[in-house]
Amino acid sequence: MGLTPTPKSDRPPFRFGLLYILIGIWLVLFITDFLQYNQNVEMVPYSQFLSYVREKKVAQVTIGSERIQGTLKQTNKGKQQKEFATLKVDDPQLTDRLSRAGIKFSGLYESKFWQGLLAWMVPIFLFFLLFSFLMKRAAGGAGAPRGGGFLSMGKSKAKIYVEKGLKVRFDDVAGVDEGKEELREIVNFLKDPARYTKLGGRMPKGILLVGPPGTGKTLLAKAVAGEAGVPFFSINGSEFVELFVGLGAARVRDLFEQARNHAPCILFIDELDALGKARGLSSITGSGNDEKEQTLNQLLAEMDGFDTSKGIVILSATNRPEVLDPALLRAGRFDRHVVIDKPDRSGRAKILEIHMKKVTLAKEINSDVLSSMTAGFSGADLANLVNEAALIATRRQADAVEMRDFTEAVERIVAGLERKSRLLGAKEKRRVAYHEMGHAVVALATGETDTIHKVSIIPRGIGALGYTMQRPTEDRYLMGMRELENKLAMMMGGRAAEAMFFDDISTG
Repeated sequence: MGLTPTPKSDRPPFRFGLLYILIGIWLVLFITDFLQYNQNVEMVPYSQFLSYVREKKVAQVTIGSERIQGTLKQTNKGKQQKEFATLKVDDPQLTDRLSRAGIKFSGLYESKFWQGLLAWMVPIFLFFLLFSFLMKRAAGGAGAPRGGGFLSMGKSKAKIYVEKGLKVRFDDVAGVDEGKEELREIVNFLKDPARYTKLGGRMPKGILLVGPPGTGKTLLAKAVAGEAGVPFFSINGSEFVELFVGLGAARVRDLFEQARNHAPCILFIDELDALGKARGLSSITGSGNDEKEQTLNQLLAEMDGFDTSKGIVILSATNRPEVLDPALLRAGRFDRHVVIDKPDRSGRAKILEIHMKKVTLAKEINSDVLSSMTAGFSGADLANLVNEAALIATRRQADAVEMRDFTEAVERIVAGLERKSRLLGAKEKRRVAYHEMGHAVVALATGETDTIHKVSIIPRGIGALGYTMQRPTEDRYLMGMRELENKLAMMMGGRAAEAMFFDDISTG
């Protein structure tokens, strides 16, 4: 289930500036002058004009710098005189011809005002449009790139979710029962802070969710906000650090300022290790970054400066707690650590049941059986498993997702995609078969290794020409010496089989 970001506020209404008014007046005057100048004037060729002169049909002529305009003699009384115009041609004898024909002629000074105004106004107008466009992008307005422009660099990039958009609840999160119990206290605090401050206690300023990737840390943080019914700020640790020095610290200040304005709320920083690496490590590795340290210092200062009684809770997630700065982990900052580990068998069954609600299942599907096949899977892996099984069933045009679809999906996730297009020769197939048989025989002989799920000589993944799939049926947290030795023996079984039957070994 997703969250709906807070809708942005409507844009301010467009306002006509002085420049737009001047441009409008100029256009009206230009069009009016153009229409008056060209009204009832017929353009004729220069040869036709000379014919009018020879036939003495012209009453008067006005000679301009670019064209000649004249009036024909009135032939009928009461009829309006016809005006004509022609382009000026370099004709030195024109005035002599007009004088001999007795035609009254004069010169005309043509004003270049409008042309000059146009030559000045158009570049200014284009420059103004370009400047306005660039400033709007710089301020993070419409058309700006993702993350805003350079004038909004100091603003936080946090996504804000309101109460109505928070649809994730604790019931949507399974397999992390201990983590949910720890975080229920945060929900109760956000709903009733007076209950905790009454006896002089205070809530932790920061709660750090620690666990492998895909275990549901971000989903759990959203569930806390959804249960509490408060705004949820979400930002990634890498979004604080940019090219310019000081931007990360400015974004930290802006983020906490927004949180204070929306209190009570939850502020969630994902991938905290991108921001909170231990200071001094960068200089040792030769990748010094003063900007990261400055941003981290600002985060530490902000966490010291806000009051938890206002209802602001900081949640953060990381899968590398060992690289975090000790100042972040001390009491008074991220002073509570909640471990979100991979789910056990019962947790996997609950997670599968949540995701399988979205697909059509055959009656044979049993979440307990599937959970035993998926030891070591995280919550994200299980969600991907259900989706892959649904896609496989759709590909074979089935009406429901069957157990064989889940089995094939497990193989695709663990061993990789089948590469049926990779054709092996008969000798290679025979060698691969003996190699995989060696793995399987040794695994069965030792008896203390994981159950053999499948043996195949169909190439899968990037480089596997065949595989012997072993899947644990139960969760184990310790491995004995004998088990490790048996596992090593099983791994060497393929090499031993090749040496026994081919007197040679291969790269397989």
